[in-house]
Amino acid sequence: MDIEGAGGVVTAGLVGAAIEKPTGHAGEDHTGICADCGSETSGNFCSNCGQPTHVHRTLLHLGEEVLHGVMHFDARIWRTLPLLAFNPGKLTREWIHGKRTRYVSPLAIFLFTVFVTFFALSFVHMPESSYHPVSTVAGEEGAAEFEKGRQEIAAARAQATTAADKAALDVADGIIAGVAGKTGEAGEGHADEEQSDSWQGAVSEIANDVYSDPTVSPGVKKVAKKLMNPDLAVYKIQQTFYKFAFLLVPLSIPFMALLFLWRRKTTLYDHGVFVLYSLTFVVMAGLVAMGLGFIHPALGVFAWFAVMVGTPIHQFAQLKGGYELGWFSTIWRFVFLQNFCLIIVGLFITAIIYLAVGV
Repeated sequence: MDIEGAGGVVTAGLVGAAIEKPTGHAGEDHTGICADCGSETSGNFCSNCGQPTHVHRTLLHLGEEVLHGVMHFDARIWRTLPLLAFNPGKLTREWIHGKRTRYVSPLAIFLFTVFVTFFALSFVHMPESSYHPVSTVAGEEGAAEFEKGRQEIAAARAQATTAADKAALDVADGIIAGVAGKTGEAGEGHADEEQSDSWQGAVSEIANDVYSDPTVSPGVKKVAKKLMNPDLAVYKIQQTFYKFAFLLVPLSIPFMALLFLWRRKTTLYDHGVFVLYSLTFVVMAGLVAMGLGFIHPALGVFAWFAVMVGTPIHQFAQLKGGYELGWFSTIWRFVFLQNFCLIIVGLFITAIIYLAVGV
């Protein structure tokens, strides 16, 4: 298990809890005085500080608080998820219009879903590559060191006065020659074979060629140098994607605003709610598809196909219901939205690669 992934889930839960304040559980007022601020109370909640008048002191409630604090888990999630999956337009519209106490906020559920997804990905073990990058420069330097050592042994043998010293130097010379021969064989034959049979080797060869080209700009050389170790570059891209997934939101909101330039009542906040709930659905659907793929490959293929087909349908339904549009207004905006999605994904991937290997 990736400890960073576990830490990410806890962090996401705490961030979500900070964004989405718990509603608490009201009970009977036994004292008429708020236990927190001391104000007089007449209902289930204090009118001054908002704390429930009934203070729970049971072990069961302690477990519930742990679940809510770390996983942001309460009854609202069961009202939010069905609408998010099957009626996203109603969920978006009701949140925009102020009916919010019954649902999990779009930002909290998005953050938590993203962190849970990458926590789940930390359990996925990719097949280990047999590729081992071999530096030609390092090989030449190593050969020079071996040759220097053999020359020093030959000089010492010429000055040796006893048979025992000469025999010891012969043994040392033989050891160095054997190590040099094995290293050269591994560095040439084995490396060439592995590089030709793996995508890592192909990427490394291209990166070496680009890095060695004197006409290439320093910025491109910097990227090529990092790509000489493809596995490390892929790892950095994955970590950057995990850390900067939220960039999809600010990248998407301006494009949504273009679709509603002449609707003054529609604000950037409305677009933010739409984007957050839409992205949350896509991430959750991908997580479910990945889980089904672990159960059976055929289920995974079917699930990913359903995600690819269902995502545009989900966006259409959310667009129509969330903004209360007619069929014609929804259709032409939906067509533009699909093209905008391609642009947004391209910008996001470019930004991730630049942050991971270009900086």
